[in-house]
Amino acid sequence: MRAEIVGVGTEILLGQIANTNAQWISKELAHYGISVYFHSAVGDNLERVVQTFEQAGARSDIVIITGGLGPTEDDLTRDAASMLFQTSLKEDEKAMSKIEEYFKKNSRTMTENNRKQALVLDGSVVLQNDEGMAPGQMYHFKDTLYIFLPGVPSEMKRLMSEQVFPYLVHNYQLESEIKSEMLRFVGIGESKLEHELQDLISQQSNPTIAPLAGEGDVAIRLTASGPEAAELLASLKSEILQRVGSHYFGSDSITVEEAVQDILVQKGLKAGSAESLTGGKFIEKLISLKGASSICEGGLVAYTPSAKKSILKIPAEIIETYGTVSEECAAKMAENAQKLLDVDIAVSFTGVAGPAESEGHKPGLVYIGLKAQDAPASVFRYYFDGSRDKIRGRAVIKGYELLFNYLKNAE
Repeated sequence: MRAEIVGVGTEILLGQIANTNAQWISKELAHYGISVYFHSAVGDNLERVVQTFEQAGARSDIVIITGGLGPTEDDLTRDAASMLFQTSLKEDEKAMSKIEEYFKKNSRTMTENNRKQALVLDGSVVLQNDEGMAPGQMYHFKDTLYIFLPGVPSEMKRLMSEQVFPYLVHNYQLESEIKSEMLRFVGIGESKLEHELQDLISQQSNPTIAPLAGEGDVAIRLTASGPEAAELLASLKSEILQRVGSHYFGSDSITVEEAVQDILVQKGLKAGSAESLTGGKFIEKLISLKGASSICEGGLVAYTPSAKKSILKIPAEIIETYGTVSEECAAKMAENAQKLLDVDIAVSFTGVAGPAESEGHKPGLVYIGLKAQDAPASVFRYYFDGSRDKIRGRAVIKGYELLFNYLKNAE
């Protein structure tokens, strides 16, 4: 079964909303063994909507359309479908009664255009909408099943879950299940990861392997189909982790800061930071997580030399002798942050984000300090390429990588 998902609405093309409907539908269809080959979006133009529906039907067994079922003139989904299928629209009595009841209960006057929401294709299977006004509908045309759904996510999800999926299960032979898992890695580049797994990638069939680059991390999407999909995924995942498991921090939607939080909770530890060029970006990620107060005391931001002296209590002789962009300063920042915040682990950042040089150092030089429990502070030196924001962002990710690796290996 080949499926395609079409989002109708100029607001999608303008970037005013994200088409999260397509993401959700694709994920759910995979559980039923239905592969999604295309996602498309079309604006509120009748001719283009008709063309998009026609193209989708020519290449897909199932076409799921969301949006364009409202009461206004630019809600064109019904009209486009009527033109393509050469069938008329009729008023659905149940839908119309519900719309009238809504306005009556809310003591509002119903305008004539609201009747439009009750229109359905003659001969369609009507999907009554218990969450909203416009019903969904299904229509067979030239061996393709067209499914029309409201664009409101809550309405769409309920119709899909309670009416569309049961219909598909009852009327189609859905032979296999598709399972997918995203393995996430940090501290290894996409090219290096591909090199380590090249033989598996070149021989792939089922499951398939797709390397993906992210912001600071890399991922591998594993996808398997068939009755043994779960077992196939587990076997391949095990083989991959035997090779590059030291860089693995979790699966699917987990972030590296969430992985750090999980270990801090398990070990009963608290973390904090001392930040210069990163300006609080490191600790902001940790504080954004639910339950952060149990593992994070806070962070200290000291950007200038005078702030480092007054806030972080960095001795003047360290700054005068070695400078603020130095291994010695980074170590003392981490040590003092641990004491001042009374935490088990502190991470520090100092460096040059640019655009100009600082203390004779070119942009991109970053020192990251790590002071954990009673051990001496460790300092790591890096050179990051890119813009000012990219240098700062990469420093933050590297800080989480260092913290994750320490926590993972700590007794």
